[in-house]
Amino acid sequence: MSNSIGPRQPSRRRFIRAATASAGAGAALLGGFGVSPAFAADMVKETMRSEKPLKAAFSNAGLQATWCAQGKRAAEWWGKLLNVEITWFDGELSATKQRAAIDNMASQKWDFVAIQAFGIGTLTAPVGKMIDAGVPVLDMDTLIAPLEQINVHSFLAPDNEFMGASVTQALLDAIGGAGTIIMTQGALGHTGAQGRARGFESVVKKFPKVEVLDTTPADWDVTKAVRIWETHLTKFPKIDAAFFHNDDMALAAWNVMKARGRTDIKIGGVDAMPPALQAVTEGRMHATVRNPSCRIHGGAVLAGVAAVLNGEKSGQGIPKHIITDGPVVTKENAPGMQWMQDHYLI
Repeated sequence: MSNSIGPRQPSRRRFIRAATASAGAGAALLGGFGVSPAFAADMVKETMRSEKPLKAAFSNAGLQATWCAQGKRAAEWWGKLLNVEITWFDGELSATKQRAAIDNMASQKWDFVAIQAFGIGTLTAPVGKMIDAGVPVLDMDTLIAPLEQINVHSFLAPDNEFMGASVTQALLDAIGGAGTIIMTQGALGHTGAQGRARGFESVVKKFPKVEVLDTTPADWDVTKAVRIWETHLTKFPKIDAAFFHNDDMALAAWNVMKARGRTDIKIGGVDAMPPALQAVTEGRMHATVRNPSCRIHGGAVLAGVAAVLNGEKSGQGIPKHIITDGPVVTKENAPGMQWMQDHYLI
């Protein structure tokens, strides 16, 4: 959703009635994680709202990214429903700045925390300090550190290889399985970007008539993406398709393509954010895939509340690794995807 138009906000009473009667939105959210419907219904009933406000700290890679900004709104929406006061520590798309923010976070007391790291291994020490203090830590989207090395309460993330592979497949199908393609990556230290690259490579290797021209990373930064694509369009006279690790970079590059008269390039992204849904509907983008920001951030609130109020143990009541997949998005299903996002359900 855009910053200017908010979603229709259900009342707390309506939400509680729906959740307790038929598992409601909370159960739908948890059921989408692969949790059984019965367990999801029980969890929602038992953890609807704390008697006293819970204090939680959240951080994601950087609120400049639309996916991260949407996740923040979703977390705060679920927090209001469940009586959780959320303090945000912006990663600012910088490993150094996020580390300073998480060091600050670790110096304070929280009921639970949720973090999407800008890069794997960059936050291990302060996160370990919070875990040692008994604070449940929810890991979102990218690994803070390998799961065998750090005892996070749960890891909520999409299947990044699936996302990379599915969009790449859609692009190569669109160009008839032959031609040239470029991949513009996110930050190389981000495990999500690593998975998307593996997905891309797994599909490309099946098409001997496809040539990969470049895989330069733009680090999720739209300014870098513009600069890189100005070079690409000068260097390569024929580019048939382009896969971007997120929609923001894809749409920034499309503006460069438009200025150069190169809008024949089929482009695909990841996240299925509202501007990308509009671009897919209008034909500027060929496809994207939903990285479910609302389910990841909202699910972290639900899991944190369950850990604090009900003593849900990691790997027992709450799965150690929760897969949060979303579908490939084309013109046909873009409107439905927008509706789901407007209600913070995917």
